[in-house]
Parts: sequence; C-alpha cells; structure tokens
Amino acid sequence: MGLVSNQRGSRTETTQEGLPVTVSSGGGAVPKKKWSNLMALFVVLVVIAEIAFLGKLDVVKNASMVDTFADLLYLSRVAVEGGGGDGDDDDSRLTVIRSVRNSVAESCEEWLEREDGVTYLRDFTKEPVLVSGADQDWKSCSVGCKFGFNQDKKLDAVFGEPQAGTASILRSMESAEYYHVNKIDVARRKGYNIVMTTSLSSDVPVGYFSWAEYDIMAPVEPKTEGALAAAFISNCGANNFRLQALEALEKANIKIDSYGACHRNHDGRVNKVETLKRYKFSLAFENSNEEDYVTEKFFQSLVAGTVPVFVGAPNIEDFAPYPGSVLHIKKLEDAESIAKTMKHLAENPEAYNQSLRWKYEGPSDSFKALVDMAAVHSSCRLCIHVATTIRENEEKSPAFKKRPCKCTRGSETVHHIYVRERGRFETESIYLRSSNLTLEALKSAVALKFKSLNHVPIWKPERPEILRGGNELKIYRIYPIGLTQRQALYSFSFKGDEDFRSHLDRNPCAKFEVIFV
Repeated sequence: MGLVSNQRGSRTETTQEGLPVTVSSGGGAVPKKKWSNLMALFVVLVVIAEIAFLGKLDVVKNASMVDTFADLLYLSRVAVEGGGGDGDDDDSRLTVIRSVRNSVAESCEEWLEREDGVTYLRDFTKEPVLVSGADQDWKSCSVGCKFGFNQDKKLDAVFGEPQAGTASILRSMESAEYYHVNKIDVARRKGYNIVMTTSLSSDVPVGYFSWAEYDIMAPVEPKTEGALAAAFISNCGANNFRLQALEALEKANIKIDSYGACHRNHDGRVNKVETLKRYKFSLAFENSNEEDYVTEKFFQSLVAGTVPVFVGAPNIEDFAPYPGSVLHIKKLEDAESIAKTMKHLAENPEAYNQSLRWKYEGPSDSFKALVDMAAVHSSCRLCIHVATTIRENEEKSPAFKKRPCKCTRGSETVHHIYVRERGRFETESIYLRSSNLTLEALKSAVALKFKSLNHVPIWKPERPEILRGGNELKIYRIYPIGLTQRQALYSFSFKGDEDFRSHLDRNPCAKFEVIFV
C-alpha cells in the first residue's frame, strides 16, 4: 500500500490493486478516541487470527505482500481512526481491511506465477531460430524455425564443418560403422555441437521410423508363397555376418526366395512390400550391427505383416512392436536355433499368429512412444533443441537465479515446476505441495493440467486412426528436459520419491517433458 500526502490535512492511500483510499489525518475531521489504539490492536488480532486459521500467512516468504507486522498495525489503525471526510468512514475502513486481507490471502500458486514469471531476451515468434540450408516445409512447428540465409542476421546453427561462434550440426542417417564421424564421441571431438543421427543418444535423432512413411498397421494378407522367407540384399560386402546368416539358414533347410543382388534366385523387379506380404518371414538383415541403426528393411517387414528375422542392431527389441514379434540372430551361431523356431511357427498357425498379434491388438506403448517421436519433423525438433539451449544459457544469468521457485506458508511448501509435451517448446506450470511431493502426485498434476487445457497430443493427426484412441491422456514417461531419447525411453527413472525430491532441491524451477501414448 502506498501513501501520498495532500494539502488539506488528509492522506490518500492506495490499495495493493492501485485504488485510492482517502483517510483523514488531523484537522479534526474525525476526533481521536482514547480507545483507538486498543481498537487498532483488536483489529490486528482479528485479521491475524483469520489468516492463521486459513493457513495463509508466511511473513518470511511473502514479504512482498505484507512487509512487516508494523505495516499491518498501521493499516489497522487507519481503519479505526481514519475516515473519508465525507461521512464514508465505515466504507473507508472496510476498503482498507479488505485490502489487507487480499494482500496476504494470495495463494502460493498465484504468487509463484507472478514472481517466477520471466521475460526472455528473445521472442522466437518474432525472431525464429535461423539455420543454414534450403527452405523446408512442414505442417507446423511449436517454435519459430527458419532455414536459409539472412545477411542481416547471424545464423543460430549451420550444417557442415564446425565454425567458430556458431553451433555446428552433423546430420546423417548412415551407419557409424562406415562413417566414423557419425559416432557421437568422434563428432564431439571434431567440434560438432549438435549431432543428428539414427542413434537415440544423439541430440536430435533421425530414425527411419515414421507413421506417415510406413503404413505399419496395414492388415495381414494370406501367406501364399511356398518358400518360408524372402530376402532383398544388394550390398554383398557388408561389415557383419548377414550373408553367412542367410547361408546358414539355407543349410538348415529354410527355403528363401532372394530378390536382391546377393544370392539372387528371383527377379528383383518387384514391389518389395507387396512381395513380402505373401511370405511368413522376411530377412531384415542390416549391413552393420550398430545400436539403434534400424532401417526401412525392418519397418517394411512390419508393414507387410510378416515376421522379421533380423540381423543388425543389438537392441532391436527396443524397436519391436510387441515382445516376441521379431526373431533376432544375435550371432552367427544363433542361425540354427532361429531356423528351428521358424519351422515351428510355420507349422503351428496359432503360435505364428501370436507373433503378429500386435497387428490386431495394437503395438506396445513403448513402440508407440518411439514412433510418435517422428510425428514432429526432425528439422522442427532441431529448432526446438536450439531454442531450448539458448534459453538454458540465458537462465544461467544472476537475474534468473533470483527466482524463488517455491513458496512456504506455515509448514507447507509449494514447488513450481514446468512441463511440456515432447515435440513442443513452451512449458506449462504445475505446482506440487511438500505434503504430497511424490512421483504419483507429479503424474497426477501433469495429467490434470493438460486435461484442463483440452490438450491434443502432438501425434494425434499422424498416427493411424486405429491407434489414436479417445480423449483420455495416458502418460508414458515424465523425465527432465535435456535427456536423450535413449535415456527418456529406456534407461531413466527416479529411484523413488526421495530421489525425485532431491532432484527438485538440486534443480529449482525444474523442467520436465512428458510423453503421452
């Protein structure tokens, strides 16, 4: 509350909302009474008792609302002694008392929303992230994103060789077995700030999977071919044992129709996916056994409704639509046992159909969470990454470190937390109380917040209609912003509620991403 003197023996006070309240001060407009001091103290005690009852008073944390006990005493004396000078004494007193109550009755959530509110130096809607390269077209991006060159503005990131003062980007979908710079540690040593490869541990993964590119939920068609499997292998000089695996299967009496340049026994001028649909199995053999390097060979097999027999990434189960939906030849010695499994499945329709049950019941949540990532174009995800890094660097300044991030009233502390959906840039505020600072409370608060916003998951238009579900929001993962997708999807988890609380202590105003499935 502010105070302004006038020249006629009265005071004009302003409430916290900025409304003027005129109160007599001398001049005899309202004669003082001997009991006024006692009355003032009485009002103070009434107000304090009311506030204490409501659990709303925290003088230490909320000094901006009521600076001192003396201020409260002063305001109460004004309410008792003062007057409007126009016969409106009761109204003036009531206005002042209401102002006092309102100032201290502000909730922690309201106070944090105001005190933690920040204005960043850069508005990405007006100054989009600027990256070198040709103009790109995508339906939308949650942050301003521009590809090209502007002589008047400095680029935020560039593709190609590292340049001093500008973030450099390495983008490749080739195997690191053939292009060693695609290994993340090698790329870092060469000066690349942002790595975009098939590795889920890269800054912006660029995998081969996508709902838009592959009709993964296409129906299963009758298996009419006499051979058990089909193969399309054209690089006969691969760095792994895939050709030896093909030969080992043939030696185990698995009949294979080969349409590629290697071991060809059929005319290769066919539509690959349409051809695969007629076989029970397909040989999805990659040219290297590299983690996360899973190409169209595997995803085309899923589209075709055939069971993939896989050679390649050691973590192929992470990419499988359902447990048991892929046969993995991890090493050459496995070929014989895989051949036995293929024969068993081929001779037992019920067992074979179990390998394709995901086609009828839907894939696992882990598979959906993986493929949903590609619903946001990799170029847009690049811009989100760059913009997030820019803001993280700005938040290291002293001004940002002054943010309270939590508010204590009595024995209760409210924590201010920020959450965004994966694939989006801006965050939403949620609040957790110390009496219920648990992982389950975090999950509930996130679900309630996004439900209140009538939030539509970012993958909704991209997924096959059969997998879009209703309007309910199902949370798959909540994790700190900044983790890689490998960590977020497969390896990160808080070790209980205490670990979560420790994270909040170490990271005030903590930021999280949520994956909905």
